[in-house]
Amino acid sequence: MRGDAVTPSPAADTPAPKRKRPASDPRVLRLIPAEFASRHLVLPLRRTGRTLSVAMADPSDATLIDDLQFLTQFEIDAVGVGEHTLRQRIDRSYEAATTRGGGRAEQAAAAPPAEADSTEASEEPAVRLIDDILGDAVHRGASDIHFEPYETELRVRYRLDGRLREILRPPFRLAAALTSRLKILADLDIAERRIPQDGRIRMPVAERVIDFRVSTLPTLFGEKVVLRILDRERQAFDLESFGMETRAERELLAAIAQTSGMVLVTGPTGSGKTTTLYSALARLNTPEANIMTAEDPVEYSIEGINQVQVRPKIGLTFATTLRAFLRQDPNILMVGEIRDRETGGIAVKAALTGHLVLSTLHTNDAASTATRLVDMGIEAFNVAVAVKVITAQRLVGRICPDCRVEATYAPEILNSVGLEAGRRDADAFYRGAGCDSCDGSGYSGRHGLYEVLPMSPAIRRLVLAGASSEEIERCAVDEGMITLRQDGFAKARRGIATLEDVLRETPA
Repeated sequence: MRGDAVTPSPAADTPAPKRKRPASDPRVLRLIPAEFASRHLVLPLRRTGRTLSVAMADPSDATLIDDLQFLTQFEIDAVGVGEHTLRQRIDRSYEAATTRGGGRAEQAAAAPPAEADSTEASEEPAVRLIDDILGDAVHRGASDIHFEPYETELRVRYRLDGRLREILRPPFRLAAALTSRLKILADLDIAERRIPQDGRIRMPVAERVIDFRVSTLPTLFGEKVVLRILDRERQAFDLESFGMETRAERELLAAIAQTSGMVLVTGPTGSGKTTTLYSALARLNTPEANIMTAEDPVEYSIEGINQVQVRPKIGLTFATTLRAFLRQDPNILMVGEIRDRETGGIAVKAALTGHLVLSTLHTNDAASTATRLVDMGIEAFNVAVAVKVITAQRLVGRICPDCRVEATYAPEILNSVGLEAGRRDADAFYRGAGCDSCDGSGYSGRHGLYEVLPMSPAIRRLVLAGASSEEIERCAVDEGMITLRQDGFAKARRGIATLEDVLRETPA
Protein backbone atom coordinates (compact mmCIF):
# COMPACT_ATOMS: atom_id res chain seq x y z
CA MET A 1 0.00 0.00 0.00
CA ARG A 2 3.05 2.24 0.29
CA GLY A 3 3.35 4.98 -2.31
CA ASP A 4 6.34 6.39 -4.14
CA ALA A 5 6.15 9.52 -1.98
CA VAL A 6 7.46 7.64 1.04
CA THR A 7 11.06 8.83 1.48
CA PRO A 8 12.51 7.55 4.74
CA SER A 9 15.29 9.53 6.35
CA PRO A 10 17.72 8.14 8.94
CA ALA A 11 16.86 8.92 12.55
CA ALA A 12 19.40 10.56 14.80
CA ASP A 13 19.24 11.93 18.31
CA THR A 14 21.45 14.85 17.29
CA PRO A 15 20.54 16.54 13.98
CA ALA A 16 23.26 17.60 11.58
CA PRO A 17 24.62 21.04 12.51
CA LYS A 18 23.20 22.86 9.53
CA ARG A 19 19.95 20.93 9.24
CA LYS A 20 16.87 22.90 10.26
CA ARG A 21 14.59 21.03 12.65
CA PRO A 22 11.24 20.40 10.91
CA ALA A 23 8.39 22.38 12.45
CA SER A 24 4.87 21.00 12.84
CA ASP A 25 1.94 22.80 11.22
CA PRO A 26 -0.78 22.94 13.92
CA ARG A 27 -3.49 22.62 11.24
CA VAL A 28 -2.51 19.01 10.45
CA LEU A 29 -2.38 17.73 14.04
CA ARG A 30 -5.96 16.48 13.93
CA LEU A 31 -5.14 14.13 11.08
CA ILE A 32 -3.49 11.87 13.68
CA PRO A 33 -5.02 11.38 17.17
CA ALA A 34 -2.78 12.36 20.07
CA GLU A 35 -3.01 8.86 21.55
CA PHE A 36 -1.89 7.30 18.25
CA ALA A 37 0.95 9.80 17.91
CA SER A 38 2.23 9.14 21.43
CA ARG A 39 1.93 5.38 21.18
CA HIS A 40 3.65 5.05 17.79
CA LEU A 41 6.00 8.07 18.01
CA VAL A 42 4.76 9.96 14.96
CA LEU A 43 4.06 13.67 14.51
CA PRO A 44 2.39 15.24 11.44
CA LEU A 45 4.48 18.17 10.21
CA ARG A 46 2.89 19.66 7.10
CA ARG A 47 0.71 18.85 4.12
CA THR A 48 1.85 19.51 0.55
CA GLY A 49 -0.79 18.56 -1.98
CA ARG A 50 -1.62 14.91 -1.35
CA THR A 51 1.56 14.30 0.65
CA LEU A 52 1.81 14.52 4.43
CA SER A 53 5.22 14.93 6.03
CA VAL A 54 5.42 12.98 9.27
CA ALA A 55 8.23 12.90 11.84
CA MET A 56 8.95 9.31 12.87
CA ALA A 57 11.39 7.69 15.27
CA ASP A 58 11.77 4.83 12.78
CA PRO A 59 11.10 6.09 9.24
CA SER A 60 11.84 2.62 7.85
CA ASP A 61 8.79 1.07 9.59
CA ALA A 62 6.79 0.12 6.49
CA THR A 63 3.83 -1.24 8.49
CA LEU A 64 3.43 2.00 10.41
CA ILE A 65 3.68 4.02 7.18
CA ASP A 66 0.90 1.88 5.68
CA ASP A 67 -1.22 2.54 8.78
CA LEU A 68 -0.61 6.28 8.49
CA GLN A 69 -1.61 6.27 4.82
CA PHE A 70 -4.84 4.43 5.67
CA LEU A 71 -5.57 6.74 8.60
CA THR A 72 -4.85 10.05 6.88
CA GLN A 73 -5.55 9.11 3.24
CA PHE A 74 -2.33 10.94 2.25
CA GLU A 75 0.96 9.73 0.84
CA ILE A 76 3.51 9.76 3.65
CA ASP A 77 6.88 11.53 3.56
CA ALA A 78 8.70 10.06 6.56
CA VAL A 79 11.20 12.34 8.32
CA GLY A 80 13.57 10.80 10.86
CA VAL A 81 13.72 12.43 14.30
CA GLY A 82 15.43 11.09 17.42
CA GLU A 83 13.12 9.30 19.86
CA HIS A 84 13.77 11.56 22.87
CA THR A 85 13.36 14.74 20.83
CA LEU A 86 10.24 13.39 19.13
CA ARG A 87 8.53 12.49 22.40
CA GLN A 88 9.05 16.02 23.68
CA ARG A 89 7.77 17.58 20.45
CA ILE A 90 4.68 15.36 20.37
CA ASP A 91 3.80 16.35 23.95
CA ARG A 92 4.38 20.06 23.30
CA SER A 93 2.55 20.13 19.96
CA TYR A 94 -0.62 18.41 21.11
CA GLU A 95 -0.72 20.26 24.44
CA ALA A 96 -0.41 23.59 22.62
CA ALA A 97 -3.16 22.61 20.17
CA THR A 98 -5.45 21.65 23.05
CA THR A 99 -4.84 24.95 24.84
CA ARG A 100 -5.66 26.87 21.67
CA GLY A 101 -8.76 24.78 21.10
CA GLY A 102 -6.95 23.00 18.27
CA GLY A 103 -6.81 23.78 14.60
CA ARG A 104 -9.35 22.21 12.28
CA ALA A 105 -7.88 19.66 9.92
CA GLU A 106 -8.35 20.46 6.25
CA GLN A 107 -11.25 18.64 4.69
CA ALA A 108 -10.59 15.32 3.07
CA ALA A 109 -11.46 15.13 -0.63
CA ALA A 110 -15.22 14.66 -0.88
CA ALA A 111 -16.14 11.19 -2.04
CA PRO A 112 -19.19 8.98 -1.48
CA PRO A 113 -18.57 6.56 1.36
CA ALA A 114 -17.73 3.04 0.33
CA GLU A 115 -19.98 0.27 1.63
CA ALA A 116 -18.25 -1.08 4.70
CA ASP A 117 -17.99 -4.79 5.27
CA SER A 118 -16.38 -6.97 7.89
CA THR A 119 -13.18 -7.27 5.86
CA GLU A 120 -12.68 -3.51 5.66
CA ALA A 121 -13.58 -3.05 9.31
CA SER A 122 -11.03 -5.64 10.39
CA GLU A 123 -8.13 -4.02 8.54
CA GLU A 124 -5.38 -3.29 11.03
CA PRO A 125 -5.42 0.53 10.61
CA ALA A 126 -9.15 0.71 11.43
CA VAL A 127 -8.58 -1.57 14.40
CA ARG A 128 -5.68 0.56 15.61
CA LEU A 129 -7.53 3.85 15.24
CA ILE A 130 -10.57 2.60 17.19
CA ASP A 131 -8.29 1.18 19.88
CA ASP A 132 -6.42 4.49 20.10
CA ILE A 133 -9.59 6.60 20.31
CA LEU A 134 -11.12 4.38 23.01
CA GLY A 135 -7.85 4.36 24.95
CA ASP A 136 -7.47 8.13 24.66
CA ALA A 137 -11.05 8.72 25.85
CA VAL A 138 -10.57 6.48 28.88
CA HIS A 139 -7.25 8.15 29.68
CA ARG A 140 -8.86 11.60 29.59
CA GLY A 141 -11.73 10.53 31.80
CA ALA A 142 -14.45 11.00 29.15
CA SER A 143 -17.94 9.71 29.92
CA ASP A 144 -19.05 9.34 26.28
CA ILE A 145 -17.56 9.16 22.77
CA HIS A 146 -19.51 10.43 19.74
CA PHE A 147 -18.74 9.35 16.16
CA GLU A 148 -20.76 11.74 13.96
CA PRO A 149 -20.89 11.53 10.14
CA TYR A 150 -21.76 14.63 8.12
CA GLU A 151 -21.92 15.25 4.38
CA THR A 152 -18.16 15.53 3.81
CA GLU A 153 -16.58 14.84 7.19
CA LEU A 154 -16.52 12.62 10.25
CA ARG A 155 -16.35 14.23 13.68
CA VAL A 156 -15.24 12.55 16.91
CA ARG A 157 -16.21 14.22 20.19
CA TYR A 158 -15.74 13.31 23.84
CA ARG A 159 -17.96 14.35 26.73
CA LEU A 160 -15.49 15.67 29.27
CA ASP A 161 -16.64 17.09 32.61
CA GLY A 162 -20.19 17.13 31.27
CA ARG A 163 -19.38 19.07 28.07
CA LEU A 164 -18.88 17.79 24.54
CA ARG A 165 -15.50 18.68 23.05
CA GLU A 166 -14.35 18.01 19.50
CA ILE A 167 -11.23 15.85 19.48
CA LEU A 168 -10.63 14.63 15.94
CA ARG A 169 -11.84 14.86 12.34
CA PRO A 170 -10.70 11.70 10.55
CA PRO A 171 -11.14 11.59 6.75
CA PHE A 172 -14.79 10.97 5.89
CA ARG A 173 -13.96 7.92 3.80
CA LEU A 174 -13.01 6.13 7.03
CA ALA A 175 -16.49 6.57 8.52
CA ALA A 176 -17.96 3.30 7.26
CA ALA A 177 -14.95 1.21 8.27
CA LEU A 178 -14.80 2.72 11.76
CA THR A 179 -18.55 2.29 12.29
CA SER A 180 -18.37 -1.33 11.17
CA ARG A 181 -15.43 -1.97 13.46
CA LEU A 182 -17.41 -0.68 16.44
CA LYS A 183 -20.44 -2.76 15.45
CA ILE A 184 -18.31 -5.89 15.18
CA LEU A 185 -16.86 -5.29 18.65
CA ALA A 186 -20.39 -4.74 20.03
CA ASP A 187 -21.71 -7.87 18.28
CA LEU A 188 -24.19 -5.84 16.20
CA ASP A 189 -25.41 -6.51 12.65
CA ILE A 190 -23.01 -4.55 10.43
CA ALA A 191 -25.29 -4.97 7.41
CA GLU A 192 -28.26 -3.34 9.17
CA ARG A 193 -28.03 0.43 8.78
CA ARG A 194 -31.74 1.34 8.74
CA ILE A 195 -32.66 1.01 12.41
CA PRO A 196 -30.98 1.87 15.73
CA GLN A 197 -29.03 -0.89 17.46
CA ASP A 198 -27.70 -1.25 20.99
CA GLY A 199 -24.80 -3.36 22.18
CA ARG A 200 -21.91 -3.58 24.56
CA ILE A 201 -18.13 -3.80 24.22
CA ARG A 202 -15.82 -5.18 26.88
CA MET A 203 -12.13 -4.76 26.19
CA PRO A 204 -8.83 -4.21 27.99
CA VAL A 205 -7.71 -0.58 28.10
CA ALA A 206 -4.63 0.62 30.01
CA GLU A 207 -4.23 -2.74 31.78
CA ARG A 208 -7.81 -2.93 33.03
CA VAL A 209 -11.11 -4.09 31.57
CA ILE A 210 -13.52 -1.35 30.48
CA ASP A 211 -17.15 -1.70 29.39
CA PHE A 212 -18.60 0.50 26.64
CA ARG A 213 -22.34 0.76 26.07
CA VAL A 214 -22.87 1.22 22.32
CA SER A 215 -25.79 2.91 20.56
CA THR A 216 -26.10 3.37 16.79
CA LEU A 217 -28.54 5.69 15.04
CA PRO A 218 -29.12 6.08 11.28
CA THR A 219 -28.69 9.73 10.28
CA LEU A 220 -28.82 11.55 6.95
CA PHE A 221 -25.15 10.90 6.14
CA GLY A 222 -24.56 7.57 7.87
CA GLU A 223 -24.75 5.92 11.25
CA LYS A 224 -23.92 7.95 14.33
CA VAL A 225 -22.36 5.86 17.09
CA VAL A 226 -22.25 6.87 20.74
CA LEU A 227 -20.29 4.94 23.34
CA ARG A 228 -20.92 5.37 27.06
CA ILE A 229 -17.75 4.55 29.00
CA LEU A 230 -18.39 2.43 32.09
CA ASP A 231 -15.14 2.47 34.03
CA ARG A 232 -15.68 0.83 37.41
CA GLU A 233 -12.22 1.81 38.68
CA ARG A 234 -12.90 5.50 38.08
CA GLN A 235 -16.39 5.34 39.58
CA ALA A 236 -16.31 5.32 43.38
CA PHE A 237 -19.61 4.03 44.79
CA ASP A 238 -19.31 5.75 48.16
CA LEU A 239 -22.11 8.00 49.40
CA GLU A 240 -19.86 9.66 51.96
CA SER A 241 -17.54 10.93 49.21
CA PHE A 242 -20.30 12.79 47.34
CA GLY A 243 -19.81 16.10 49.14
CA MET A 244 -23.35 16.33 50.51
CA GLU A 245 -24.18 18.89 53.17
CA THR A 246 -23.92 17.19 56.58
CA ARG A 247 -27.63 17.15 57.43
CA ALA A 248 -28.59 15.91 53.96
CA GLU A 249 -26.08 13.06 54.11
CA ARG A 250 -27.30 12.08 57.57
CA GLU A 251 -30.95 11.96 56.44
CA LEU A 252 -30.13 9.83 53.38
CA LEU A 253 -27.95 7.37 55.30
CA ALA A 254 -30.65 7.01 57.95
CA ALA A 255 -33.27 6.19 55.32
CA ILE A 256 -31.27 3.46 53.58
CA ALA A 257 -30.42 1.93 56.97
CA GLN A 258 -34.10 1.06 57.48
CA THR A 259 -35.45 -2.38 56.62
CA SER A 260 -38.50 -1.08 54.76
CA GLY A 261 -39.77 1.98 52.98
CA MET A 262 -38.95 3.80 49.76
CA VAL A 263 -35.94 5.95 48.94
CA LEU A 264 -36.33 8.02 45.77
CA VAL A 265 -33.68 9.83 43.72
CA THR A 266 -34.79 12.40 41.18
CA GLY A 267 -33.21 14.55 38.52
CA PRO A 268 -32.78 14.81 34.74
CA THR A 269 -30.89 12.32 32.59
CA GLY A 270 -27.17 12.50 33.29
CA SER A 271 -27.51 13.91 36.80
CA GLY A 272 -25.89 10.92 38.52
CA LYS A 273 -29.01 9.15 39.80
CA THR A 274 -27.70 5.69 38.93
CA THR A 275 -24.42 6.39 40.71
CA THR A 276 -26.32 7.40 43.84
CA LEU A 277 -28.41 4.22 43.75
CA TYR A 278 -25.37 2.01 43.14
CA SER A 279 -23.57 3.71 46.02
CA ALA A 280 -26.51 2.99 48.33
CA LEU A 281 -26.57 -0.64 47.17
CA ALA A 282 -22.82 -0.99 47.70
CA ARG A 283 -23.32 0.14 51.30
CA LEU A 284 -26.18 -2.35 51.80
CA ASN A 285 -24.51 -5.28 50.02
CA THR A 286 -23.86 -7.85 52.74
CA PRO A 287 -24.11 -11.66 52.78
CA GLU A 288 -27.27 -11.38 54.89
CA ALA A 289 -29.22 -9.34 52.31
CA ASN A 290 -30.97 -10.56 49.16
CA ILE A 291 -30.69 -7.55 46.84
CA MET A 292 -32.42 -7.52 43.45
CA THR A 293 -32.36 -4.82 40.78
CA ALA A 294 -34.38 -4.16 37.62
CA GLU A 295 -32.41 -1.89 35.29
CA ASP A 296 -32.56 -0.50 31.77
CA PRO A 297 -29.73 -0.96 31.05
CA VAL A 298 -27.53 -2.65 33.63
CA GLU A 299 -24.59 -0.24 33.68
CA TYR A 300 -22.27 -1.88 36.19
CA SER A 301 -22.13 -5.47 37.37
CA ILE A 302 -21.99 -5.67 41.17
CA GLU A 303 -20.92 -8.93 42.77
CA GLY A 304 -23.44 -10.22 45.30
CA ILE A 305 -26.44 -8.44 43.75
CA ASN A 306 -29.03 -10.07 41.46
CA GLN A 307 -29.31 -7.68 38.51
CA VAL A 308 -31.94 -7.99 35.77
CA GLN A 309 -31.94 -6.20 32.43
CA VAL A 310 -35.56 -5.36 31.59
CA ARG A 311 -36.67 -6.08 28.02
CA PRO A 312 -40.03 -4.42 27.29
CA LYS A 313 -40.13 -5.81 23.73
CA ILE A 314 -40.58 -9.33 25.09
CA GLY A 315 -42.77 -8.29 28.01
CA LEU A 316 -40.07 -8.13 30.67
CA THR A 317 -41.01 -4.67 31.95
CA PHE A 318 -40.15 -3.01 35.23
CA ALA A 319 -43.57 -4.00 36.55
CA THR A 320 -43.36 -7.69 35.58
CA THR A 321 -39.81 -7.92 36.90
CA LEU A 322 -40.80 -6.30 40.19
CA ARG A 323 -43.67 -8.77 40.61
CA ALA A 324 -41.25 -11.64 40.05
CA PHE A 325 -38.85 -10.18 42.61
CA LEU A 326 -41.52 -10.33 45.31
CA ARG A 327 -41.63 -14.13 44.87
CA GLN A 328 -37.85 -14.38 45.35
CA ASP A 329 -37.65 -13.64 49.10
CA PRO A 330 -36.02 -10.20 48.66
CA ASN A 331 -34.79 -7.78 51.31
CA ILE A 332 -33.85 -4.84 49.12
CA LEU A 333 -35.21 -3.93 45.68
CA MET A 334 -33.93 -1.39 43.21
CA VAL A 335 -36.10 -0.29 40.28
CA GLY A 336 -34.21 1.72 37.68
CA GLU A 337 -37.10 4.11 37.09
CA ILE A 338 -40.76 4.47 38.02
CA ARG A 339 -42.30 5.31 34.66
CA ASP A 340 -45.97 4.47 35.14
CA ARG A 341 -48.73 3.83 37.64
CA GLU A 342 -48.33 0.05 37.53
CA THR A 343 -44.63 0.10 38.41
CA GLY A 344 -45.13 2.81 41.02
CA GLY A 345 -48.00 0.94 42.64
CA ILE A 346 -46.04 -2.32 42.94
CA ALA A 347 -42.98 -0.49 44.29
CA VAL A 348 -45.03 1.32 46.95
CA LYS A 349 -46.76 -1.92 47.94
CA ALA A 350 -43.37 -3.63 48.31
CA ALA A 351 -42.14 -0.76 50.49
CA LEU A 352 -45.22 -1.11 52.71
CA THR A 353 -44.77 -4.87 53.14
CA GLY A 354 -41.32 -5.05 54.67
CA HIS A 355 -38.95 -4.32 51.79
CA LEU A 356 -36.52 -1.46 51.25
CA VAL A 357 -37.15 -0.08 47.75
CA LEU A 358 -34.84 2.29 45.89
CA SER A 359 -35.85 3.96 42.64
CA THR A 360 -35.72 7.11 40.50
CA LEU A 361 -38.14 9.55 38.89
CA HIS A 362 -37.73 12.43 36.48
CA THR A 363 -38.83 15.55 38.37
CA ASN A 364 -37.26 18.98 38.81
CA ASP A 365 -36.89 18.88 42.58
CA ALA A 366 -37.54 16.77 45.65
CA ALA A 367 -40.85 18.39 46.62
CA SER A 368 -42.54 17.66 43.29
CA THR A 369 -41.69 13.94 43.51
CA ALA A 370 -44.39 13.09 46.04
CA THR A 371 -47.03 14.97 44.06
CA ARG A 372 -45.85 13.22 40.88
CA LEU A 373 -46.55 9.81 42.42
CA VAL A 374 -50.02 10.94 43.46
CA ASP A 375 -50.62 12.31 39.96
CA MET A 376 -49.72 8.86 38.59
CA GLY A 377 -52.72 7.48 40.45
CA ILE A 378 -51.03 6.12 43.57
CA GLU A 379 -53.03 6.82 46.73
CA ALA A 380 -51.70 9.78 48.72
CA PHE A 381 -51.90 7.77 51.96
CA ASN A 382 -49.63 5.05 50.56
CA VAL A 383 -47.15 7.64 49.24
CA ALA A 384 -47.04 9.46 52.59
CA VAL A 385 -46.38 6.26 54.53
CA ALA A 386 -44.08 4.42 52.12
CA VAL A 387 -41.66 7.18 51.10
CA LYS A 388 -38.90 7.83 53.66
CA VAL A 389 -36.65 10.30 51.85
CA ILE A 390 -36.38 11.99 48.45
CA THR A 391 -33.07 13.18 47.02
CA ALA A 392 -32.91 15.59 44.07
CA GLN A 393 -29.55 16.10 42.41
CA ARG A 394 -27.59 17.72 39.60
CA LEU A 395 -24.03 17.45 38.31
CA VAL A 396 -21.92 20.52 37.57
CA GLY A 397 -18.35 20.91 36.39
CA ARG A 398 -15.73 21.10 39.14
CA ILE A 399 -13.45 24.13 38.75
CA CYS A 400 -9.86 23.11 38.02
CA PRO A 401 -7.88 23.81 41.22
CA ASP A 402 -4.72 24.58 39.24
CA CYS A 403 -6.17 27.57 37.38
CA ARG A 404 -8.96 28.77 39.70
CA VAL A 405 -9.32 32.54 39.74
CA GLU A 406 -11.86 34.90 41.29
CA ALA A 407 -14.85 35.90 39.18
CA THR A 408 -16.77 39.12 39.71
CA TYR A 409 -20.40 39.82 38.83
CA ALA A 410 -22.40 43.00 38.52
CA PRO A 411 -24.58 43.80 41.56
CA GLU A 412 -27.76 43.56 39.49
CA ILE A 413 -26.91 39.98 38.51
CA LEU A 414 -26.33 38.94 42.12
CA ASN A 415 -29.48 40.71 43.30
CA SER A 416 -31.56 39.09 40.55
CA VAL A 417 -30.78 35.61 41.88
CA GLY A 418 -31.30 36.48 45.53
CA LEU A 419 -27.70 37.19 46.49
CA GLU A 420 -27.00 40.39 48.38
CA ALA A 421 -24.44 42.38 46.41
CA GLY A 422 -21.78 44.08 48.48
CA ARG A 423 -21.49 41.34 51.08
CA ARG A 424 -18.04 39.86 51.07
CA ASP A 425 -19.27 36.26 50.93
CA ALA A 426 -21.78 37.08 48.19
CA ASP A 427 -19.07 38.45 45.93
CA ALA A 428 -16.60 35.57 46.39
CA PHE A 429 -17.07 33.41 43.31
CA TYR A 430 -14.61 31.61 41.06
CA ARG A 431 -14.00 30.19 37.60
CA GLY A 432 -11.28 28.21 35.85
CA ALA A 433 -8.96 30.24 33.62
CA GLY A 434 -7.80 27.18 31.67
CA CYS A 435 -4.40 25.49 31.96
CA ASP A 436 -2.44 22.42 30.89
CA SER A 437 -3.85 20.37 33.77
CA CYS A 438 -7.43 20.74 32.49
CA ASP A 439 -6.67 20.89 28.73
CA GLY A 440 -7.69 24.54 28.75
CA SER A 441 -11.29 23.83 29.80
CA GLY A 442 -11.18 25.33 33.29
CA TYR A 443 -12.78 22.16 34.71
CA SER A 444 -11.48 19.02 36.35
CA GLY A 445 -14.19 16.41 36.88
CA ARG A 446 -17.73 16.97 38.12
CA HIS A 447 -19.39 17.58 41.46
CA GLY A 448 -22.90 16.93 42.73
CA LEU A 449 -25.51 19.35 44.03
CA TYR A 450 -28.05 17.77 46.38
CA GLU A 451 -31.44 18.44 47.96
CA VAL A 452 -32.59 15.85 50.50
CA LEU A 453 -36.19 15.93 51.72
CA PRO A 454 -37.07 13.55 54.60
CA MET A 455 -40.73 12.60 54.91
CA SER A 456 -41.39 14.28 58.26
CA PRO A 457 -44.81 14.21 59.96
CA ALA A 458 -45.53 17.73 58.67
CA ILE A 459 -44.65 16.75 55.09
CA ARG A 460 -46.83 13.62 55.37
CA ARG A 461 -49.79 15.75 56.43
CA LEU A 462 -49.30 18.02 53.42
CA VAL A 463 -49.15 15.04 51.03
CA LEU A 464 -52.35 13.61 52.54
CA ALA A 465 -54.03 17.01 52.20
CA GLY A 466 -53.14 17.23 48.50
CA ALA A 467 -50.78 20.19 48.94
CA SER A 468 -48.83 21.59 46.01
CA SER A 469 -45.11 20.98 45.53
CA GLU A 470 -44.48 24.65 46.40
CA GLU A 471 -46.19 24.21 49.78
CA ILE A 472 -44.24 21.02 50.44
CA GLU A 473 -40.95 22.75 49.59
CA ARG A 474 -41.68 25.72 51.87
CA CYS A 475 -42.39 23.37 54.75
CA ALA A 476 -39.22 21.36 54.07
CA VAL A 477 -37.08 24.52 53.95
CA ASP A 478 -38.62 25.70 57.23
CA GLU A 479 -37.56 22.35 58.70
CA GLY A 480 -33.97 22.84 57.51
CA MET A 481 -33.81 21.41 53.99
CA ILE A 482 -31.08 22.92 51.77
CA THR A 483 -32.40 23.39 48.23
CA LEU A 484 -30.44 22.53 45.10
CA ARG A 485 -29.77 26.19 44.39
CA GLN A 486 -28.70 26.91 47.97
CA ASP A 487 -26.32 23.96 47.87
CA GLY A 488 -25.02 25.26 44.55
CA PHE A 489 -24.41 28.76 45.89
CA ALA A 490 -22.49 27.33 48.85
CA LYS A 491 -20.27 25.29 46.54
CA ALA A 492 -19.78 28.24 44.19
CA ARG A 493 -18.51 30.35 47.11
CA ARG A 494 -16.12 27.55 48.08
CA GLY A 495 -14.63 27.55 44.59
CA ILE A 496 -16.00 24.14 43.61
CA ALA A 497 -18.48 25.26 40.92
CA THR A 498 -19.06 28.39 38.86
CA LEU A 499 -22.06 30.60 39.54
CA GLU A 500 -23.12 30.26 35.88
CA ASP A 501 -23.25 26.46 36.12
CA VAL A 502 -25.24 26.59 39.35
CA LEU A 503 -27.81 28.98 37.86
CA ARG A 504 -28.11 26.92 34.69
CA GLU A 505 -28.52 23.54 36.38
CA THR A 506 -30.77 24.33 39.35
CA PRO A 507 -34.43 25.37 39.49
CA ALA A 508 -35.04 28.91 40.76
